[in-house]
Amino acid sequence: MREMASHSQRRILKTQSVHNANRMSVTSPVYLEIIDFIAAGTTPEAVAEFRPSREAQQRLATLIEREKADGLSPEEKAEVDHFMDLEHILRMAKARARQILSRGE
Repeated sequence: MREMASHSQRRILKTQSVHNANRMSVTSPVYLEIIDFIAAGTTPEAVAEFRPSREAQQRLATLIEREKADGLSPEEKAEVDHFMDLEHILRMAKARARQILSRGE
């Protein structure tokens, strides 16, 4: 007879599952776009004007629509969450770039 997993074992497995689902692949198109942008060197002007590609924007729009209608897989939810994290970082970098530009540095 098989023993049932204890409550704490189930909780650990669930936590590991959520952790793994929330890890984003390094090959995510949004990550690669930002890596390429940074690696190419940048200026405050370029940071202030940076926009994700149409493909990345469309991917996010599609995921948001699906999230509202049908829900997302854990991997897709993680992708949206990571995109939002990246969006926050980019907004902060753009604000800093605009400060630098306004001071004429």
